Amino acid sequence: MVKKPFLKILGLVLLLVIFVSGAYGFRLYAQAQGSFDKTFKQLAGRQTSEKISQSKPVSILLLGVDTTDNGVRDTETNYKGNSDTMIVVTVNPKTKKTTMMSIPRDTMTQIWKNENDNTRKIQKINSAYNIGTENSAVVTTQKLINVPIDYYVKVDFNSLEKIVNSVGGVDVNVPFSFSYGDAGQVPSNFRKGKMHLNGKQALDYARMRHDDPNGDYGRQQRQRQIISAIVKSAASAKTFTHFKKVLDSISDSMTTNLSFNDMQTMFLNYRDASGNIDSDHLQGYGQMVGDVSYELAPTKEIQRVSDKLRKQLGLPEETVNNEETKLNRLNQRHGFSFNYDGDIPQTYKIYKSNQTSE
Repeated sequence: MVKKPFLKILGLVLLLVIFVSGAYGFRLYAQAQGSFDKTFKQLAGRQTSEKISQSKPVSILLLGVDTTDNGVRDTETNYKGNSDTMIVVTVNPKTKKTTMMSIPRDTMTQIWKNENDNTRKIQKINSAYNIGTENSAVVTTQKLINVPIDYYVKVDFNSLEKIVNSVGGVDVNVPFSFSYGDAGQVPSNFRKGKMHLNGKQALDYARMRHDDPNGDYGRQQRQRQIISAIVKSAASAKTFTHFKKVLDSISDSMTTNLSFNDMQTMFLNYRDASGNIDSDHLQGYGQMVGDVSYELAPTKEIQRVSDKLRKQLGLPEETVNNEETKLNRLNQRHGFSFNYDGDIPQTYKIYKSNQTSE
């Protein structure tokens, strides 16, 4: 069966939609409180954050967990899968700015189960959720970029069409012309320039990867583009007629440590931040490490991402010093270069933990 690992971003967009929905959207959303309450899941060993109640800048990790066609694996009690969509969102109600930072799913990192349990496994970051669920994904991301993450939203379903259609479609600026569709279905055709997409088209637009000249990075950009477009469409009008029905379907497959009260406060104090959305990503370096293909994040790039997100949260800059930066230093000492453009493949080695201590 064909995987749809990234379509769950559409459920994640729920978090951003509420920033702009206004009184009408809030009333409809409040009607669905019963559906929303069952989505709440606190992170193990963590106290409930009070940042939203204090109207402070917050960070949220958006997780899209892979699934199969028609959400078959969503019904399996013990199925976890990988978080093939990972976006760190910072929302600052004072500066009225939202930043979306994609973390490539193949980024090499050290996996943590929780704050005190370092597995010492070096793997792709999307495996953190499979190893330790939401808690592991949150802590592993924190450790990689040295940015505290207050909240998470995890969705493991395919609801793109419903959400996009519920907001009357979305407007996007297509970067290049292409066609894409599931096997056995009529493909959607996209022409370069501005287009209005319905649910089916938006699903195909977000799925395509192999024909994008920028590969998965291009797909990540289109995912963030769809999220921003849904937010703008939701803010415009006539968008919430079927919102409760959409939320009911989302609630079966969504978990978050955002309480309903947190959502209410966001309606009142954070929605202006949706008017200024900055879209960005952690840029990696494609490299085979042994028999596995990774995206290696250069130390300079990890530091850039850390500095940018910490600034949005009102935090001072700190030098990132973790297992990834140590591995980078050791490999560069042995001749590896992130600026290499030659034809002979380079070698990047995962040293043992006692070899990376400096």
